[in-house]
Amino acid sequence: MSGRAFPWWITLPSSQNLAEGRRWHFFFAWLFVLNGLLYLIYGFVARHFQRDIKPTRAEFRRLGRVILDHLTFKRARGEDAKRYNVLQKLTYIAVIFVALPLMIVTGLCMSPGVDSAAPWLPELFGGRQSARTVHFITASLIVLFVIVHVAEVFISGVVNEMRSMITGWFAVRPERGDAERSNP
Repeated sequence: MSGRAFPWWITLPSSQNLAEGRRWHFFFAWLFVLNGLLYLIYGFVARHFQRDIKPTRAEFRRLGRVILDHLTFKRARGEDAKRYNVLQKLTYIAVIFVALPLMIVTGLCMSPGVDSAAPWLPELFGGRQSARTVHFITASLIVLFVIVHVAEVFISGVVNEMRSMITGWFAVRPERGDAERSNP
């Protein structure tokens, strides 16, 4: 075994067996796909995508301001903190409807069974190696998406964010100036 492998404690299986690792990868991939399908069904049936994710024209006009606010670490306050801003909405659309499906389809392109049943599928991406590259890039972008979300939870306040994820109750911080107006 080469000294360039991941440590045993971070791999599944810990024996660093490639064939067994592939089986684990496929098991979790199908769990991931099933979870994603349930999320999509819920999102469309409950109209979550239309109500909470679809950006409006007015929001698009504020895109530059929202990007500047993010770059300068200005957080939404008051009622604005309860809704996704346009940058968040566009990111969710890109992840849910572009990156995740692309990662799944390119993952299928690497399956010998799928490759024999639908040889045209890997050719859509320029072959199996190109599909593998796209799969790796999209998986890496999704990992980055998760890392940014975890960082945002810590920046925004772990207790309030975790409570809102678990219970749905989100404490709204007052907008600047509200405290001064309420305490004359």
